[in-house]
Amino acid sequence: MSSPSLILSRDQKQVLDAGFFAAFEKTPERYFSAPGRTEIGGNHTDHQRGRVLAAAVNLDTRAAVRVNGTDTVRILSKGYPLCTVSLNTLVPQENEINTTPALVRGVCARFAELGCKVEGFDAYCESTVLPGSGLSSSAAFEVLIGTIVNHLFFGGRVSQPEIAQIGQYAENVFFGKPCGLMDQTASAVGNLVTIDFFDKDHPVIEPVDFDFSACGHALCIIDSQASHADLTDEYAAIPGELKQICAYFGKEVLTQISEADFFAAIPALRKICPDRAVLRAIHFYQENARVPQQVEALRRGDFAAFLELVKQSGYSSYMYLQNVIPAGYVEHQDVAVSLALCEHYLRGKGAYRVHGGGFAGTVQAFVPFELLDSFRAGIDAVLGQGACHVLSIRPQGGVEMEVEA
Repeated sequence: MSSPSLILSRDQKQVLDAGFFAAFEKTPERYFSAPGRTEIGGNHTDHQRGRVLAAAVNLDTRAAVRVNGTDTVRILSKGYPLCTVSLNTLVPQENEINTTPALVRGVCARFAELGCKVEGFDAYCESTVLPGSGLSSSAAFEVLIGTIVNHLFFGGRVSQPEIAQIGQYAENVFFGKPCGLMDQTASAVGNLVTIDFFDKDHPVIEPVDFDFSACGHALCIIDSQASHADLTDEYAAIPGELKQICAYFGKEVLTQISEADFFAAIPALRKICPDRAVLRAIHFYQENARVPQQVEALRRGDFAAFLELVKQSGYSSYMYLQNVIPAGYVEHQDVAVSLALCEHYLRGKGAYRVHGGGFAGTVQAFVPFELLDSFRAGIDAVLGQGACHVLSIRPQGGVEMEVEA
């Protein structure tokens, strides 16, 4: 599954060239891009090898790149310090957990394991996928680095879904975050896709041909302005608690356990697992069943049914998955406030839900065009100017860009 071409305009090239020259005193040779992503359906289903509906969006991380003839990768992202990684050491480093060098080292290590002779390169990056935006800036960065290495040193032989798996490996093993595979896959592959992760080595990826704007609704992402800092334990607790459920059955993930068997075991599970784990498993079974229903609704053009399913997903995440308010938080409940604002300004129309990992970050809303101006003004008045982003779906995943003639 390859991405269509993406053109780098002369103005965009000039900006990247200037940044690259300021950093490395040379001119770049090639240019790459990887998009952010939005999760349309399947909230926290991917780490249980379930189903998702996701899309690449028209915000991306771009890089100007040049092979440097050394055994060192140097990456300067605008606004951040220079990231330097020696290719002589391709094992996880304790002092790099939760850092950018860990992601770079992890991607390069996995390519090396696949037989790729990774060499040093310089890259200057600029991004419109802001950290903490809920559009997965980390996945876009991982896919970007994977795409660069794949094209520079491996002849492009690794597929886009495999690049996603390499990004996940880097995040799990080197960065130290137990993420699923949805973010990387949506960024790597591009467009609107539904993904079934049951076979973890060969996820089934199918395109979904649908134009949201043709249904009179804008796709909006609302930045709650909450910080992800110190929330890693909250995110990790979700797959961690579901592992307790799975351990009772001697299984790895919930997709290996039938819903009927799970519900029959709830009396026994409540004696050995927290009730929150049981509720989170209930969310998984409901949400995993919703994704194919959403896909079918879009394919038959029943947008009203799709919106109803989006609302149900949001209710389930709030009530059962419980990824809206971090445990014990009283003073700051930013995502909950954002959801309340969406309900108020949508006036019973459209749909809204917590988006992505939850706890901090973003809310997703499908807003009728006639309400978009008042909706955006109301959201921005509370959360800050520019908190409401109107997005479109990008056909391309991770790609080498063609320079405008």
